Amino acid sequence: MVTSEEIKAAARELGFSLTGICQAAIAPGFDCLADWLAAGYAGEMSYLASRYDAYAHPRHVLDGVRTLVMLGWEYRVDEPILPEAGQGRVSRYAWSDRDYHEVIRERLNLLATRLATLAPGCRVRGVVDTAPLLEREFAQLAGLGWIGKNTLLIHREVGSWFFLAALLTDLPLTPDVPWESDHCGSCRACLDACPTQAFPAPYVLDASRCVSYLTIEHREPVPPSLRAGLGNWLFGCDICQEVCPWNQHAARRRSNASFEPAVAADTSQPARPWNTFRPRSDANPMDLIGLFHADEATMRARFRHTPLWRAKRRGLLRNAAYVLGNQRVPQAVDALLGGLEDAEPLVRGACAWALGQFLAPNRPSSALLSSVPSSLPSSAASSRPNAEPNAGPNPGPNAGPNAGPNSVPALVPWPSNLGERLAARLAVEQDAAVRNELALALGAPWSG
Repeated sequence: MVTSEEIKAAARELGFSLTGICQAAIAPGFDCLADWLAAGYAGEMSYLASRYDAYAHPRHVLDGVRTLVMLGWEYRVDEPILPEAGQGRVSRYAWSDRDYHEVIRERLNLLATRLATLAPGCRVRGVVDTAPLLEREFAQLAGLGWIGKNTLLIHREVGSWFFLAALLTDLPLTPDVPWESDHCGSCRACLDACPTQAFPAPYVLDASRCVSYLTIEHREPVPPSLRAGLGNWLFGCDICQEVCPWNQHAARRRSNASFEPAVAADTSQPARPWNTFRPRSDANPMDLIGLFHADEATMRARFRHTPLWRAKRRGLLRNAAYVLGNQRVPQAVDALLGGLEDAEPLVRGACAWALGQFLAPNRPSSALLSSVPSSLPSSAASSRPNAEPNAGPNPGPNAGPNAGPNSVPALVPWPSNLGERLAARLAVEQDAAVRNELALALGAPWSG
């Protein structure tokens, strides 16, 4: 009979640095999921509600399951380079030229094969971030750590810089002792650092306000009041992890250790996760202006096998425009003006908003508004709802320059005819939402 220690040893050989085992049971925290969904905190992630019943028990993932082998794969490999003007930040997990789903799934398949060899006839299924399974709750049940105030699983030695995966089986393996203690104490670092105030309470995340959700899962324009809070983030956000004392402790531990190099392509050999996810040279940080010169095929070839492709070209350009608008970098104006001609209304609208940030402290003449046929109300507002400052606190020293509204200069040079060019685009724009963004950029909401 296969033992728990044999499975853990096999997992370690394949690159999983954390391994814990728990029995299949009603998911801890399942009762809280309904309240979280009812509060609207899932945003547009409707698949969570549509699969709600399946989250109740892991038997909905593997019929006859008796045991879950919970696995952690570290991905903190380098420190972020603070972006310069015209650059944006990418969350650490997306720095690599490979999607973590692909890498970990390869290892899960190998682990499943090993288990089937040790116990012929057993049923097994590996999952990574795609099945209806409350991974964090089961990982805590398997003794891997506690769920912190930022809602992420935290391990005392590793911190929270790791992916979670699970191997489900019908074998009766010996479980580990569940993690019972909470080591967040009175700390509020993650709660106070969030630039969009996405934590309505400790241990509760309003995903609809989270920068990671807004830049990855959200498919529409980001609400105007949250755009400044995106700061420099092109894709994802690491702020609530970067300020966590447990991750700072883990960084010190990692800096004093030495690790073996990764095995590059041979998936039959152990992978070293700290090298598997080494950042590609163009991701830490990423040039934003150049993205506007890439077509769909070019973007697909560049990002298809990375996490960034989940946002697709339209989402990445939307995010890039918001970041450039927050930075108000003069050299980005031509790229943003080019974005006004993009085939995607989402991109055009984001570029209009970004260009409006150049005009905000230098409001153009009302004559520009009257030049647009049947367009704006006669009493154009002098302030715009999408120009309000970010309500969230400073995101912290690791968030990069211009990450908060107070770090944006009051006046930035911009082309003297920028207002005229926006008005000209407004006169021919057919999409109502983009027209409104253009009108707001010029100083008043669109009513035509």
